[in-house]
Amino acid sequence: MARSDKETAVAELTEDFRSASATVLTEYRGLTVASMKELRRSLGTDTKYSVVKNTLTKIAAKNAGVDLSDDLLVGPSAVAFIKGDPIDAAKSLKNFQKEHPLLVIKGGVFEGKSVSTAEIMKLADLESREVLLAKFAGALKGTLAKAVRTIDALRIKLEEGAPAAAPVAEAVVAEADVIAEALVAEATVEAVVETVETPVVEAEAPVVEAVTAETEVIADATETPAE
Repeated sequence: MARSDKETAVAELTEDFRSASATVLTEYRGLTVASMKELRRSLGTDTKYSVVKNTLTKIAAKNAGVDLSDDLLVGPSAVAFIKGDPIDAAKSLKNFQKEHPLLVIKGGVFEGKSVSTAEIMKLADLESREVLLAKFAGALKGTLAKAVRTIDALRIKLEEGAPAAAPVAEAVVAEADVIAEALVAEATVEAVVETVETPVVEAEAPVVEAVTAETEVIADATETPAE
């Protein structure tokens, strides 16, 4: 390869390393051209799967500030540069490997940290960020609906002139349970997200605002004098 071609290849690989949220190094020895195309399709447009030269890859990784173990650069190598959800990409690689055992997943880098083959397989077993958000949204919707019903029932009792002390106390306890459930659900999602080192879900701010609003309503209700 001419010097200018090598410099171009290194520059392109360097940019791939810098722009990827995760990279997975594989050995493709024995895979057919058709199989490689199938793998690229399964990875989708958010992942670039490239056959690389080990020496140039090592230089590019160093230029990008990525620490690659020499063990990952042995044999014919191809790198998956992941710009989308790393969990989805890991699932695609794992599923492809089941049908094409000749694909060897050697390891990689995730959020700047080295990960082993076993860790990539564990990542593939997690639910994707979209699934986690959908489950969280469903749980939150039910929790807040319960809170609204409780507060509305309390409001009706107060308007009808019913004794306020007991209903208010019961409502406060009920709302404490509701808020606790919301916070537990939020904490669960955050814990899972932190495990795979993805950004905190965007739903966090609305949850805090909703819980704050519910607390203020309860406080107003407890200050309403009994008739």
